[in-house]
This record gives sequence, structure tokens and C-alpha cells, in this order.
Amino acid sequence: MPKWMDYVKEAKTRGSLAAEFFVVTSTPIAPPEKLKEILPRHLAYQIEKQNAHALVFAGPLSDESGENMLGEGMIIYQAQSLDQAKAFADADPMHAEGARSYTIRRWLINEGHIADTLKPLANN
Repeated sequence: MPKWMDYVKEAKTRGSLAAEFFVVTSTPIAPPEKLKEILPRHLAYQIEKQNAHALVFAGPLSDESGENMLGEGMIIYQAQSLDQAKAFADADPMHAEGARSYTIRRWLINEGHIADTLKPLANN
């Protein structure tokens, strides 16, 4: 299995974008009442990270059917290191106050682009 940084170098060599981000999957571990109590602080923190250009995307995930809300979420951070991204996730009130647990993984974007302005797709 190749080491992460070796793969990043290889991706750059072949002309891939090789932009590194950090994916946080956040799972509720507290009752819904506690989540709702912390939500305003969580959202303020998300806006703070967004304004600092550290938060790229964040939002809830559906279940596998796409029909139900489980309370799980995903956050994409742009950070200088895995340690910095972990510090961002640790400081999120949902995690810091024990309402959610999380996993974090590096994500290397090799193809695609991010537009400056994100707009929802029109419903067809």
C-alpha cells in the first residue's frame, strides 16, 4: 500500500490537480435535545470557519435510501495539515461538547473544479 505523500507526489507528476482536503464524518451520540441546544453555536462556528476559508462544504447526510434524515453530517475542511483539520473538528461545539463523534480522512481531489459561487441545481 503506497504512503499518502508518495501518492500525492505521483498524482502531481502525472498532472492531476492533487488538492488536499479533509473529510469529517460527524455522528450524533447525544439525545436530539442536546443537539438542538448546541446547534446555534455549531452554526456560528461553521460560519467562522467558512469566513476564514477553512470550511469548504458542510451539511447533513441522508440514509442510504436517500429518504430519511439520520442526523449524520459531513464537513470538508481545507487545512495546512491533518493536525490542523483535527483541531478544527475538535473545536466544533458539536464535538467539543460531546454531542457528536467524528472520523476524519484526507481527501485528494485529482479532477474537477470548485466554482467561486455555489448555487443549488434547479428542480426538474
